[in-house]
Amino acid sequence: MAHNAVGPAAIDLTVGPNPFFWPAAGVRDFYERMSAAPVARVVIGEWVCSKRLPFWQGEIPLAIDRLRQAGKDVALTTLALITLKRERRLTADLMDMGLPVEVNDLSALRLVPEGASFWVGPMVNVYNEGTLRWLAGRGARRICLPPELPLASVAVLAEAGRAEGVAVEVWGHGRVPLAISGRCYHARLHDRAKDSCQFVCGEDADGRDVDTLDGQRFLTVNGVQTLSQTTASALRWLGPLANAGVGSLRLSPHSGDFAAVCTEYAEALAGRRTAGEAEGTLRALLPGHRLSDGFLAGGAGAAWSG
Repeated sequence: MAHNAVGPAAIDLTVGPNPFFWPAAGVRDFYERMSAAPVARVVIGEWVCSKRLPFWQGEIPLAIDRLRQAGKDVALTTLALITLKRERRLTADLMDMGLPVEVNDLSALRLVPEGASFWVGPMVNVYNEGTLRWLAGRGARRICLPPELPLASVAVLAEAGRAEGVAVEVWGHGRVPLAISGRCYHARLHDRAKDSCQFVCGEDADGRDVDTLDGQRFLTVNGVQTLSQTTASALRWLGPLANAGVGSLRLSPHSGDFAAVCTEYAEALAGRRTAGEAEGTLRALLPGHRLSDGFLAGGAGAAWSG
């Protein structure tokens, strides 16, 4: 499937929150690289498990300063599943930090002051125009659509976003967030209880792959989060997404040279790389990863149009 090149200002890039548990030094290095990467904005914060946050939260102010000095817009994410009083307090504290807050759990909306603007992340089920309009009326100014939507639905929602003055993002790269749970799959795989997990998820920088009983690659677990085993990529859909009015692609962090990944998407968006050329570079940067774009095509999410 070949699509037309996209003009340089048609779509920009957003780096989503890091879903994985990395050492503080790794987090520091990542955001230092993102400050020089060709992306317009970065969402930062703990998205998956609040138990991880104390190990790296000291890096957040430094990362914010570095990113803003580099001209990036920065937002802070809520957790994707807020269940504890401590987590509600953490979410309330986000509202006082002077930055946009990206809501990934609708329960966080009660903590957003009336009239304040906010962003909406991909864990909120924005599947139709009514939901988008309601969120816009509540103050949403940027919405990253759920990654499982086909192009036809994306086009309808992008049109509704334009009418409401809401920027619409589409999942552009990374393992797809499929579910969030109260149980920790990583802990169970190691015969540990969630409360005594010993942070075993930190042993897998990009999550732990899970096969079916007959040995087929299936999903990836990341603590309490279920991800796709494939790495979704919208590379072959840049033209149609631009034509639909999508404003940004969301790139989800992973280990390796992620800044080079961002550069490939930026070059493809600017028309300086074809989708095939960028795909070849991505495969070299991501050995062992399978690319997928089946959701945009309206079929099985793990399929690849190339």
